[in-house]
Amino acid sequence: MTAYIKSDERYGYDFIDGNFLRKGNDEYYLRDKQLDALYAPKGGRGQGHYRHLEAAEIEALVKNRNICAHWDDVFVSNRFDPRYIMDSFFAGRVRIGSCAGGVLRYHDYTVPCGIMRSRIISCDIGDNCAVNDCAYISHYIIGDGVILSSINEMDTTNHSKFGEGIVKDGEEEDVRVWIEPVNECGGRGVLPFAGMICADAYLWVTKRDDAELMAAFKRITQNSVDSRRGYYGEIGHGATIKHSKTLKDVRVGDCAYIKGANKLKNITIKSDQNEPTQIGEGVELVNGIVGYGCHVFYGSKAVRFVLGNNCSLKYGARLIHSILGDNSTISCCEVLNNLVFPAHEQHHNNSFLIASMLMGQSNMAAGSTVGSNHNSRGKDGEIIAGRGFWPGLSSALKHNSRFAAFTMIAKGNYPFELNISLPFCMLANNSENTMRVLLPAYWWEYNLYALERNSWKTRMRDKRVFVAQHFETDYLAPDTVGEIIEALAWLQERSACIDRDDKIFVSNKVFECSDLPVIVVKARRGMAAYRDMLVYYAVKTLVNYFFEREDFNFEGFNAAHSENLSFKWENLGGQLVPHDKAEALREAVRNGVLCSWEALHAEYRRLLSEYPLDKALNALQVLRLLNGHASITRQDWAAFLNEAARIQRYVEEQVYFTKKKDYTNPFRHITYNSVAERDAVLGGIDDDPLLAHVKKEGQLFAGRLTVVRVFTVAKTDWRNTD
Repeated sequence: MTAYIKSDERYGYDFIDGNFLRKGNDEYYLRDKQLDALYAPKGGRGQGHYRHLEAAEIEALVKNRNICAHWDDVFVSNRFDPRYIMDSFFAGRVRIGSCAGGVLRYHDYTVPCGIMRSRIISCDIGDNCAVNDCAYISHYIIGDGVILSSINEMDTTNHSKFGEGIVKDGEEEDVRVWIEPVNECGGRGVLPFAGMICADAYLWVTKRDDAELMAAFKRITQNSVDSRRGYYGEIGHGATIKHSKTLKDVRVGDCAYIKGANKLKNITIKSDQNEPTQIGEGVELVNGIVGYGCHVFYGSKAVRFVLGNNCSLKYGARLIHSILGDNSTISCCEVLNNLVFPAHEQHHNNSFLIASMLMGQSNMAAGSTVGSNHNSRGKDGEIIAGRGFWPGLSSALKHNSRFAAFTMIAKGNYPFELNISLPFCMLANNSENTMRVLLPAYWWEYNLYALERNSWKTRMRDKRVFVAQHFETDYLAPDTVGEIIEALAWLQERSACIDRDDKIFVSNKVFECSDLPVIVVKARRGMAAYRDMLVYYAVKTLVNYFFEREDFNFEGFNAAHSENLSFKWENLGGQLVPHDKAEALREAVRNGVLCSWEALHAEYRRLLSEYPLDKALNALQVLRLLNGHASITRQDWAAFLNEAARIQRYVEEQVYFTKKKDYTNPFRHITYNSVAERDAVLGGIDDDPLLAHVKKEGQLFAGRLTVVRVFTVAKTDWRNTD
C-alpha cells in the first residue's frame, strides 16, 4: 500500500538508515568508494572533478523545465552545458560528468548526449552519457558513454546484494539466497557469488556429510563481500540499456547491451570491452550471476542461477536453481536444479534436465527427459553423469542414476534406476523392450568421428577471453582412463562367461534396478578396444610430455617415478585433479589455510601447473598396469610405441570412414539433383575441417613417435643433436 508524505525535503536522501551508519561516515561514503573504483582504470576521479552549479546554469536548467528541490546538491564537471538537460527531475545528491553535446551510437541506434525527460534520484552520471525517457533512476553509479533510454524503473535498495548469497547488516538469515543444484529437495545448496565457477560448486555440493567443510564454504562466501548497507547499483562504461521495464539491485559491467528486458533483479552482469554481455527482449533474470560474454535472448527466464562465461540462453529457455559452466548453450527448454560443467549443449523445446550433475561436454537430444518426475514417486532424486553424456532422442531417465563418461543412450523409456559403469558405451533396449543392451566402447568402435569432434568442437567453441578456469577437453584423459581400467577389469573377470556370440548375460540389479536382464554385446571387442584406448592415451601423453620439455629420457623418467599411484581422479568443474590432491584442497579449506575464494582459485591454478606431470605419471602407471609389472624395459617401451603408431592409423582411418558413410549412403543423395549440388550445399568430404585436423594431428604424432623412438629405443643422445 502506498503512503503519502506531504514534505519532499528529504526526497532522495537518507539512503542508509542511521542505525547502520558507522561513526564518522555519511550516507555517501560507500558510494564515493565505488566511484573511485569505477574510475581507477581511467586514472581515477577525485571529488575535485566536480563543482557546484553556477547561478546562470541553474537559471538555464529551470528554463529548460528541470526541477530540483536542492540545486546546491547537484554537482557537475567543468565541461557542463545546461542546454543538454531538459524536462527532468532531480532529487538527492546528483553528480553529472561532462555534458557538452554530441551523440552516442550503438550499432544503428543513435541518441544525443544529455539528460531528457527523466527522473534522477541520488545518482552519479559519467561523462557524455545519454539518459532519455527514464521514468525512475535511483541510487546508481553510471559510467562514461552510457546510453539509458526508455526505462520504466531502475533503482537500488540499501541492502542490495547483486545476486550474491550474503546477508547485509541487520538482516535475518532467511533472506539469504541459496541455489539448490543436483537435488530438488535441497540438501546440496550453495551460495552464489560473483566469481563462482563450477569447481567451487562441485566442492560444495559433494561431501555433504562434512559439516565443518560446509560451514567453511558458507563463511568464505559471507566474508567475500562487504556486509555494510549502502552500496549503489552500477552501470559500467560504454553500456547500453534501452526499452526495458525493471532493473532493481543490478550491477552491470562495461559495454553490456540490454534491450527490451522485462525484469532484472538482484543480478550481477559481468561484461567488458573484450567480452561484452548482451541481454535481449522479454528476458527475466532474478537472483543470479551472469558471466562475461554471455547472450540471453528471446524471453529466457533464469531464477537463482549462475551463468559461466560465454554462455547462451535463448528462445524461452528456463534455468532455475542451476549453475551452468562456461561455453554452454541452452535453448527453449527447461533446466531445473542442476550443476552442469562447461561445454553443455541443449537446444530442443521438448527436452528437460532435472536434478543432475553433468560433468561437461554433454549434449541433450530432442525429447530427452533426464530426471523426469513422471516415472518417480518423489522429487528427491538426482543423476550424476561423467563427461560426454549424450541421452539420445526421446530417452527418459529416472532418479537415481549414474553414468560413466561418454555414455550414449538410445531412444527409449528407462523407468528404473541405472548404474552404467562402462565408459564410451551405448545403452539401448532390445526390439521387444524386454532387455537392456550395453555395447562397450561404442564410440571408439563405431563413431570415432563424433568422438573426435566432441573434443575438437569444445576447443574451437571456447571463445573466452577471461579464462577463470582451464578444463580438459580430450576424451582420453585421467578421469575417463580410470573408468576404462575399471570397465576392462570387470569384463576380464567375466571373460569365461562370454558366449560364442561374444555376449555376456548379466544378472539383474547390476546395471539397472529391475528384474529385466542385461546383455553386454561384443564383449571381447570391447576389451580389445579398451586396451587400445589405454595404450593410445598413455603413449601419446608421455610422448607429448617429453616433447614439451625437450627431454626424451624415458628410462630416467621411469626410474625417477617408481611410486605406485592411484587411478582415482576428480573432475573439478572440468579441471582434472588427482583424488588425493582434491582431498588435500578440501582439508585446506576446512582448516582455514584457504580462507577466501581468491585463495581457492589460486590453488586451482597451482594444481593446473602440476597437471602435465600428474597426467604423465598417470600415463606411466597405465603402461605399468598393461605391462603387468612395475618395470618397463626398453623393449617394452618400443612395443608400446609400435602399438600407438598402429592405433593412430586406426583413429585416422575410422574418423574418415565414419564421415565417408554420409557420402556413400545413396539415401543421402535423394534430395539433390547431382553430387555437385550436394557438395555445393554440404561441402565435399575433403572440405571437412575435422578430417583435416585429425590428419594434421596424426602426422604430428607420427613424427614425434619417430623422434622418441630414435632417442629412447635406438639410444641416440638427443643432447648431441641439432
